Amino acid sequence: MKYNYIFGPVPSRRLGLSLGVDLVRHKTCTLDCIYCECGPTTNLTLKREAYVPFDEVKAELAHYFEHHPDPDYVTFSGSGEPTLSPDIGRVIDFIKEKKSKIRVAVLTNATLLSDPDVRKDLNRADLVMPSLDAVTPQTFEKINRPSRQLDIHQVIDGLKAFGASFKGEIWLEVFILPGVNDAEKELEILKDIIRDINPARVQLNTLDRPGAVPGLTPASKQDLERVAGIIDADNVEIIARVKDLASGDHISDEKMEAMVMETIHRRPCTIDDLTAALNIEKGKLEILMKRLILEDKIESVQQERGMFYQTIKDPLRN
Repeated sequence: MKYNYIFGPVPSRRLGLSLGVDLVRHKTCTLDCIYCECGPTTNLTLKREAYVPFDEVKAELAHYFEHHPDPDYVTFSGSGEPTLSPDIGRVIDFIKEKKSKIRVAVLTNATLLSDPDVRKDLNRADLVMPSLDAVTPQTFEKINRPSRQLDIHQVIDGLKAFGASFKGEIWLEVFILPGVNDAEKELEILKDIIRDINPARVQLNTLDRPGAVPGLTPASKQDLERVAGIIDADNVEIIARVKDLASGDHISDEKMEAMVMETIHRRPCTIDDLTAALNIEKGKLEILMKRLILEDKIESVQQERGMFYQTIKDPLRN
């Protein structure tokens, strides 16, 4: 069965082996973050609607559960903001009915948590990982480039309300870009807001793959340690990279190409990233990537951490 709405499982820096669920079309989001590894937002919206068919997502998950070992997590992420789907609560319920022991995680930019319906939809998740990169309107506009109707104070209030009601764990991610959102005054305000949200973890992240805007500089270890010192909480951590996994069994060239294209369409990856994510021998991947470049199916972008591969974006594609 060809999967259109689930992907992986991939090794996550935070969740182990994670099966992804993508409930919106590429790239539908409430924000147009300058650092987004999925590229610029093409559908900037606050409208919750069924961007993908619920029954088809359910069928793909049922097929996966029947034919594959259980992942550590099923994670709602992918190419946009998952809470824009009004079906996210129903999909979580389906997962819990089929596989009650699999943990469910939701990666969200937190912009819709002010909506009581969204908070209700996420109630059965085990882990919600919201992001909060800015706490002042100027910085919010600079780093997150929000939909026009969004107000950062409303976002923060939604996070606080969710933190007060959610029974699972909240891991709050703060994405740091030097010179953009790491001013001491901003971080001091963030410190107080984090205390009000009371997440189980505060995770500091920075640029690891090409962002939506070229030329961005990732934070150094020293930069992140400085931020952690200002936030000054026992649960602050700097996210580490995932390690390589063992190589898997032989797969056909056709299936290998499909797996690679599906993965890098959602986020640019290095050869090492793909080796870890897909359990494919590195040498075979290198040959495949050269062929895909010659066929104009993908492109490569040199970054500090290495050569990243991504699909060539078709402006007419959803």
